[in-house]
Amino acid sequence: MEELIKKVRKIEIKTRRITRNLFTGGYHSAFKGRGMSFSEVRQYQFGDDVRDIDWNVTARTGEPHIKIYEEERELTVMLLVDISGSSFFGMSGQWKQELLTEICALLAFSADSNNDKVGLLLFSDQPELYIAPKKGRQHTLRIIRELLNVQPSDRGTDLSAAIQFTRNVLKKKSVCFLLSDFWAAGYDTPLRTLARRHDCVGIHCWDAREREIPDVGLLHTRDAESGQQTWLDTSDPQLRRTYMQRFDEKLDHAMIAFRRAGADFLSLQTSESYAAALLHFFEKRAKK
Repeated sequence: MEELIKKVRKIEIKTRRITRNLFTGGYHSAFKGRGMSFSEVRQYQFGDDVRDIDWNVTARTGEPHIKIYEEERELTVMLLVDISGSSFFGMSGQWKQELLTEICALLAFSADSNNDKVGLLLFSDQPELYIAPKKGRQHTLRIIRELLNVQPSDRGTDLSAAIQFTRNVLKKKSVCFLLSDFWAAGYDTPLRTLARRHDCVGIHCWDAREREIPDVGLLHTRDAESGQQTWLDTSDPQLRRTYMQRFDEKLDHAMIAFRRAGADFLSLQTSESYAAALLHFFEKRAKK
Protein backbone atom coordinates (compact mmCIF):
# COMPACT_ATOMS: atom_id res chain seq x y z
CA MET A 1 0.00 0.00 0.00
CA GLU A 2 2.84 2.37 0.85
CA GLU A 3 4.44 1.71 -2.52
CA LEU A 4 1.14 2.45 -4.28
CA ILE A 5 0.83 5.77 -2.42
CA LYS A 6 4.33 6.72 -3.56
CA LYS A 7 3.43 5.93 -7.17
CA VAL A 8 0.24 8.00 -6.93
CA ARG A 9 2.19 10.92 -5.50
CA LYS A 10 4.81 10.67 -8.24
CA ILE A 11 2.14 10.70 -10.94
CA GLU A 12 0.38 13.62 -9.26
CA ILE A 13 3.54 15.73 -9.10
CA LYS A 14 4.47 15.05 -12.71
CA THR A 15 1.06 15.58 -14.27
CA ARG A 16 0.03 18.47 -11.99
CA ARG A 17 3.04 20.43 -13.20
CA ILE A 18 2.18 19.78 -16.84
CA THR A 19 -1.47 20.65 -16.22
CA ARG A 20 -0.59 23.93 -14.49
CA ASN A 21 1.98 25.06 -17.04
CA LEU A 22 0.43 23.90 -20.29
CA PHE A 23 -3.11 22.60 -20.16
CA THR A 24 -5.54 24.53 -18.02
CA GLY A 25 -6.24 27.21 -20.61
CA GLY A 26 -6.07 24.80 -23.52
CA TYR A 27 -8.44 22.34 -21.90
CA HIS A 28 -10.91 25.10 -21.06
CA SER A 29 -10.94 26.37 -24.65
CA ALA A 30 -11.00 22.95 -26.30
CA PHE A 31 -14.06 21.58 -24.50
CA LYS A 32 -17.23 23.60 -24.29
CA GLY A 33 -19.94 23.47 -21.70
CA ARG A 34 -23.33 21.85 -22.13
CA GLY A 35 -24.92 24.99 -23.59
CA MET A 36 -26.31 28.35 -22.50
CA SER A 37 -28.20 28.91 -19.26
CA PHE A 38 -30.18 31.91 -18.02
CA SER A 39 -28.15 34.37 -15.94
CA GLU A 40 -30.12 37.60 -15.39
CA VAL A 41 -32.26 40.30 -16.99
CA ARG A 42 -31.33 43.88 -17.78
CA GLN A 43 -32.93 46.83 -19.55
CA TYR A 44 -33.06 46.65 -23.33
CA GLN A 45 -30.32 48.62 -25.10
CA PHE A 46 -30.13 49.71 -28.71
CA GLY A 47 -28.76 46.87 -30.81
CA ASP A 48 -29.94 44.04 -28.52
CA ASP A 49 -31.66 41.09 -30.18
CA VAL A 50 -35.43 41.53 -29.80
CA ARG A 51 -35.73 37.74 -29.60
CA ASP A 52 -34.16 37.94 -26.13
CA ILE A 53 -36.83 40.26 -24.71
CA ASP A 54 -38.33 38.99 -21.46
CA TRP A 55 -41.96 39.87 -22.01
CA ASN A 56 -43.05 39.09 -18.44
CA VAL A 57 -40.55 41.53 -16.89
CA THR A 58 -41.26 44.06 -19.64
CA ALA A 59 -44.99 43.95 -18.89
CA ARG A 60 -44.41 44.21 -15.14
CA THR A 61 -41.99 47.16 -15.26
CA GLY A 62 -43.37 48.96 -18.27
CA GLU A 63 -39.89 49.08 -19.84
CA PRO A 64 -38.32 46.54 -22.21
CA HIS A 65 -35.91 44.06 -20.59
CA ILE A 66 -33.91 41.23 -22.13
CA LYS A 67 -32.65 37.92 -20.83
CA ILE A 68 -28.89 37.45 -20.44
CA TYR A 69 -27.44 33.98 -20.96
CA GLU A 70 -24.04 32.57 -20.10
CA GLU A 71 -22.27 29.37 -21.05
CA GLU A 72 -22.99 26.47 -18.74
CA ARG A 73 -19.34 25.68 -18.23
CA GLU A 74 -19.42 22.56 -16.06
CA LEU A 75 -18.45 19.40 -17.91
CA THR A 76 -18.50 15.71 -17.19
CA VAL A 77 -15.36 13.94 -18.40
CA MET A 78 -15.45 10.15 -18.77
CA LEU A 79 -12.27 8.13 -19.19
CA LEU A 80 -12.74 4.75 -20.88
CA VAL A 81 -9.46 2.88 -20.45
CA ASP A 82 -8.44 -0.37 -22.13
CA ILE A 83 -6.73 -2.68 -19.61
CA SER A 84 -6.65 -5.79 -21.81
CA GLY A 85 -3.51 -7.91 -22.11
CA SER A 86 -2.14 -5.95 -25.07
CA SER A 87 -2.02 -2.74 -23.01
CA PHE A 88 0.73 -4.29 -20.87
CA PHE A 89 3.24 -4.20 -23.70
CA GLY A 90 6.18 -1.93 -24.25
CA MET A 91 9.69 -2.18 -25.65
CA SER A 92 10.57 1.53 -25.61
CA GLY A 93 11.10 2.00 -21.88
CA GLN A 94 7.40 2.39 -21.01
CA TRP A 95 4.37 0.11 -21.12
CA LYS A 96 1.34 1.37 -22.99
CA GLN A 97 -0.59 1.03 -19.73
CA GLU A 98 1.85 3.40 -18.00
CA LEU A 99 1.38 5.97 -20.75
CA LEU A 100 -2.40 5.64 -20.55
CA THR A 101 -2.25 6.17 -16.79
CA GLU A 102 -0.24 9.39 -17.13
CA ILE A 103 -2.56 10.71 -19.84
CA CYS A 104 -5.61 9.92 -17.70
CA ALA A 105 -4.03 11.65 -14.71
CA LEU A 106 -3.35 14.73 -16.80
CA LEU A 107 -6.91 14.82 -18.15
CA ALA A 108 -8.36 14.22 -14.68
CA PHE A 109 -6.33 17.03 -13.10
CA SER A 110 -7.25 19.33 -16.00
CA ALA A 111 -10.90 18.56 -15.33
CA ASP A 112 -10.41 19.12 -11.60
CA SER A 113 -8.76 22.51 -12.12
CA ASN A 114 -11.76 23.54 -14.24
CA ASN A 115 -14.20 22.29 -11.56
CA ASP A 116 -15.49 19.54 -13.85
CA LYS A 117 -16.60 16.06 -12.91
CA VAL A 118 -14.50 13.10 -13.98
CA GLY A 119 -15.34 9.40 -14.06
CA LEU A 120 -13.55 6.19 -15.01
CA LEU A 121 -14.39 2.94 -16.77
CA LEU A 122 -11.73 0.23 -16.91
CA PHE A 123 -12.52 -2.51 -19.42
CA SER A 124 -11.07 -5.65 -20.97
CA ASP A 125 -13.51 -7.96 -22.75
CA GLN A 126 -16.03 -6.72 -20.19
CA PRO A 127 -16.46 -3.64 -17.95
CA GLU A 128 -14.05 -4.24 -15.06
CA LEU A 129 -14.49 -1.16 -12.86
CA TYR A 130 -16.78 1.86 -13.03
CA ILE A 131 -16.28 5.00 -10.95
CA ALA A 132 -19.13 7.49 -11.33
CA PRO A 133 -18.13 11.07 -12.26
CA LYS A 134 -17.48 13.37 -9.32
CA LYS A 135 -15.45 16.46 -8.50
CA GLY A 136 -12.49 16.99 -6.20
CA ARG A 137 -8.85 16.14 -5.68
CA GLN A 138 -9.48 13.06 -3.55
CA HIS A 139 -11.76 11.63 -6.22
CA THR A 140 -9.07 12.28 -8.87
CA LEU A 141 -6.44 10.57 -6.71
CA ARG A 142 -8.72 7.55 -6.35
CA ILE A 143 -8.95 7.28 -10.13
CA ILE A 144 -5.14 7.32 -10.38
CA ARG A 145 -4.85 4.67 -7.66
CA GLU A 146 -7.20 2.37 -9.54
CA LEU A 147 -5.24 2.86 -12.76
CA LEU A 148 -1.95 2.06 -11.04
CA ASN A 149 -3.33 -0.95 -9.20
CA VAL A 150 -5.29 -2.45 -12.08
CA GLN A 151 -5.70 -6.23 -12.14
CA PRO A 152 -8.02 -7.22 -15.01
CA SER A 153 -9.98 -10.44 -14.67
CA ASP A 154 -9.50 -11.21 -18.36
CA ARG A 155 -7.04 -10.28 -21.10
CA GLY A 156 -9.35 -9.83 -24.10
CA THR A 157 -10.78 -6.61 -25.56
CA ASP A 158 -14.42 -5.71 -26.16
CA LEU A 159 -14.59 -2.01 -26.96
CA SER A 160 -18.19 -2.31 -28.09
CA ALA A 161 -19.31 -3.54 -24.65
CA ALA A 162 -17.44 -0.67 -22.96
CA ILE A 163 -19.13 1.88 -25.23
CA GLN A 164 -22.57 0.36 -24.61
CA PHE A 165 -21.98 0.41 -20.84
CA THR A 166 -21.00 4.09 -21.03
CA ARG A 167 -24.14 4.93 -23.01
CA ASN A 168 -26.25 3.34 -20.29
CA VAL A 169 -24.64 5.11 -17.31
CA LEU A 170 -24.14 8.64 -18.71
CA LYS A 171 -27.39 10.59 -18.55
CA LYS A 172 -26.04 14.03 -19.53
CA LYS A 173 -23.84 15.07 -22.43
CA SER A 174 -20.21 14.37 -21.53
CA VAL A 175 -16.71 14.37 -22.98
CA CYS A 176 -15.71 10.73 -23.46
CA PHE A 177 -12.04 9.86 -23.90
CA LEU A 178 -11.55 6.33 -25.26
CA LEU A 179 -7.96 5.27 -24.52
CA SER A 180 -6.91 2.04 -26.20
CA ASP A 181 -4.66 0.42 -28.78
CA PHE A 182 -7.90 -0.35 -30.68
CA TRP A 183 -6.95 -3.97 -31.39
CA ALA A 184 -10.66 -4.70 -31.52
CA ALA A 185 -13.48 -5.07 -34.01
CA GLY A 186 -17.19 -4.36 -34.18
CA TYR A 187 -17.13 -1.00 -32.38
CA ASP A 188 -17.94 1.26 -35.35
CA THR A 189 -21.73 1.38 -34.94
CA PRO A 190 -21.72 1.68 -31.10
CA LEU A 191 -19.16 4.49 -31.43
CA ARG A 192 -21.36 6.43 -33.85
CA THR A 193 -24.30 6.04 -31.48
CA LEU A 194 -22.25 7.27 -28.51
CA ALA A 195 -20.89 10.23 -30.50
CA ARG A 196 -24.40 11.42 -31.39
CA ARG A 197 -24.96 12.37 -27.75
CA HIS A 198 -21.46 12.85 -26.35
CA ASP A 199 -18.23 14.55 -27.40
CA CYS A 200 -15.93 11.59 -28.12
CA VAL A 201 -12.14 11.57 -28.42
CA GLY A 202 -10.12 8.47 -29.27
CA ILE A 203 -6.56 8.28 -27.93
CA HIS A 204 -4.61 5.53 -29.64
CA CYS A 205 -1.58 4.31 -27.70
CA TRP A 206 1.05 2.16 -29.40
CA ASP A 207 4.62 0.91 -29.17
CA ALA A 208 7.09 0.98 -32.07
CA ARG A 209 7.57 -2.81 -31.88
CA GLU A 210 3.88 -3.32 -32.61
CA ARG A 211 4.42 -1.85 -36.06
CA GLU A 212 7.99 -2.78 -36.95
CA ILE A 213 9.53 -6.07 -35.91
CA PRO A 214 13.36 -6.23 -36.00
CA ASP A 215 15.35 -8.80 -37.96
CA VAL A 216 16.56 -11.02 -35.10
CA GLY A 217 16.09 -14.45 -36.70
CA LEU A 218 13.72 -16.96 -35.10
CA LEU A 219 11.62 -15.31 -32.41
CA HIS A 220 9.26 -17.03 -29.97
CA THR A 221 6.14 -14.90 -29.42
CA ARG A 222 2.96 -15.07 -27.34
CA ASP A 223 -0.22 -13.16 -28.06
CA ALA A 224 -0.87 -10.87 -25.09
CA GLU A 225 -4.63 -11.42 -25.20
CA SER A 226 -5.23 -14.93 -26.53
CA GLY A 227 -2.08 -16.47 -25.06
CA GLN A 228 -1.38 -18.23 -28.37
CA GLN A 229 2.35 -18.93 -28.86
CA THR A 230 4.23 -19.23 -32.12
CA TRP A 231 7.66 -18.94 -33.73
CA LEU A 232 8.36 -16.14 -36.23
CA ASP A 233 11.19 -16.01 -38.72
CA THR A 234 11.90 -12.29 -38.49
CA SER A 235 14.61 -12.56 -41.16
CA ASP A 236 11.79 -12.96 -43.72
CA PRO A 237 11.17 -9.53 -45.36
CA GLN A 238 7.63 -10.52 -46.37
CA LEU A 239 6.75 -11.40 -42.77
CA ARG A 240 8.00 -8.01 -41.58
CA ARG A 241 6.01 -6.22 -44.29
CA THR A 242 2.87 -8.17 -43.38
CA TYR A 243 3.43 -7.37 -39.70
CA MET A 244 3.64 -3.64 -40.49
CA GLN A 245 0.68 -3.76 -42.86
CA ARG A 246 -1.52 -5.41 -40.22
CA PHE A 247 -0.76 -2.62 -37.76
CA ASP A 248 -1.39 0.13 -40.35
CA GLU A 249 -4.71 -1.41 -41.33
CA LYS A 250 -5.88 -1.49 -37.70
CA LEU A 251 -4.85 2.14 -37.21
CA ASP A 252 -6.54 3.23 -40.44
CA HIS A 253 -9.71 1.43 -39.40
CA ALA A 254 -9.78 3.25 -36.05
CA MET A 255 -9.12 6.65 -37.65
CA ILE A 256 -11.90 6.12 -40.20
CA ALA A 257 -14.33 4.87 -37.52
CA PHE A 258 -13.85 8.00 -35.41
CA ARG A 259 -14.01 10.31 -38.41
CA ARG A 260 -17.28 8.77 -39.59
CA ALA A 261 -18.65 9.13 -36.06
CA GLY A 262 -17.77 12.84 -36.09
CA ALA A 263 -15.28 12.26 -33.26
CA ASP A 264 -11.66 13.32 -32.79
CA PHE A 265 -8.75 10.89 -32.86
CA LEU A 266 -5.17 11.18 -31.62
CA SER A 267 -2.43 8.56 -32.01
CA LEU A 268 0.43 8.55 -29.48
CA GLN A 269 3.56 6.41 -29.44
CA THR A 270 5.00 5.38 -26.07
CA SER A 271 8.39 6.96 -26.86
CA GLU A 272 7.06 10.40 -27.84
CA SER A 273 6.12 13.39 -25.70
CA TYR A 274 2.44 13.03 -24.96
CA ALA A 275 2.42 16.48 -23.33
CA ALA A 276 3.39 18.26 -26.55
CA ALA A 277 1.00 16.13 -28.63
CA LEU A 278 -1.96 16.79 -26.31
CA LEU A 279 -1.21 20.51 -26.14
CA HIS A 280 -1.22 20.69 -29.94
CA PHE A 281 -4.46 18.69 -29.98
CA PHE A 282 -6.12 21.05 -27.47
CA GLU A 283 -5.03 24.13 -29.42
CA LYS A 284 -6.32 22.64 -32.68
CA ARG A 285 -9.71 21.83 -31.11
CA ALA A 286 -10.00 25.32 -29.61
CA LYS A 287 -9.72 26.85 -33.08
CA LYS A 288 -12.65 24.85 -34.46
